[in-house]
Order: sequence, then structure tokens, then C-alpha cells
Amino acid sequence: MHLIHSTLTHKVVEPQVKTTAKYPALVLLHGRGADENDLLNLADYLDERLFLISVRAPFVYQHGGGYTWYDIEDIGKPEPKMFAESYNKLMKFLGDIRTGYPVDSARIYLCGFSMGATIAFAAALTDPGSFAGVIANSGYIPEDSELKLDWQSLKGKPFFISHGIYDPVIPVTFGRRASELLHKVEADVHYREYDMGHQIGEESLNDIMQWLTKSLDRL
Repeated sequence: MHLIHSTLTHKVVEPQVKTTAKYPALVLLHGRGADENDLLNLADYLDERLFLISVRAPFVYQHGGGYTWYDIEDIGKPEPKMFAESYNKLMKFLGDIRTGYPVDSARIYLCGFSMGATIAFAAALTDPGSFAGVIANSGYIPEDSELKLDWQSLKGKPFFISHGIYDPVIPVTFGRRASELLHKVEADVHYREYDMGHQIGEESLNDIMQWLTKSLDRL
């Protein structure tokens, strides 16, 4: 399939199950120092009905190669200017894929790791009606950003949140905080902690696979 020209560099993996209808989509958002190839490794494990779109963050990571969504002022605090630019580019990109690919606008999921999870939270919490659900691995909700988060529209919205108990990069307290905030507004939160560090482990991947398939079956 010819890739659309859009705000952000990306790769696609088409569904194994072909249909004449539009496909449910999963947008993959990598962490710092990686690129659009990083999370494509998950393709073989995920529901074969999904149209996968793996996105490259817009900024070169100057301290080790790869790309980044933003610089970090402190743990849990993105640099505001870069964060806002990445957010705006991602939101435009998410609009582009709705018209540029055969995806069902009512069945678009976001899946992020680390700062990719944070930018996924940012997109979903500012525009909840545009997404079918969010998978956030080892990230946090950007509470201190200038974005206006639409907490009132999150009731029943599906979230799968995973975090390693021994995460040395983004402590597990951030995952617990995200779960707490979303439970308060009655989102449909599936929160799990794992005996791991800053990663997507085998157990968490299995849980993601099951969660996604069950969510797709309900739509």
C-alpha cells in the first residue's frame, strides 16, 4: 500500500484478514530514542484484523540517536514547547489517516510506550470521542501541560494501562496515578503492574493481545 504524505513519517502493516469494509486501526507510538520500526515487532502478536500504523516522533534525539516526542524537564514534566508541537503534529496526523487509509474512524486505538504512552494520553484525553481505546505502557498522564483535558467525556472509555513495578525511568507511581485519575471519571480502566522494569514484557504483551481482541469483539 502506498503510504500517504502526512505530518509524520510512519509505516503501515495491513491486516491479515482482508475485507471490503474499513479496518480497525492501531496507532503505535514509540518511546525516546527509537523510531517507527520499534513497535512494529508487535505486529505478529496482535489481532490480525488490525490495520497497524507505526509513527516516528518528530524530533531527532540528540543524546543517543533515534527520535523523541519531547525533551524532559523532570520526571513527569515534558518540555512545553516540544510537547505542544508533537501533540499538534500527532493530532493532524491522526486526522490524515482517517482519510488517507481504509480505517474505521470509530475504531482507532492508540498504543504508546513510555513518552509514546504520554503523547497517546494527551491525544485521547483532549479528544476522547475520536478514539476507541488507549493502551499506555510505562507512561503517565501529562497533568502539568497546557492542554485542556476533557475529563467529563471519559466515562466508559477503555484504557489498558501497564507498568513495571521496578521501572527505573518512569516510576510505577505514575501508572498508579493515571489509573486513579481515570477511575475517578468512570473510564473503563484495566490497570496491571508487572514484575519488570521499563519495558513491554511477555506477560504484559499477552494481556494487551487479549484486551484488544475483546475490545474489538465488542465493537
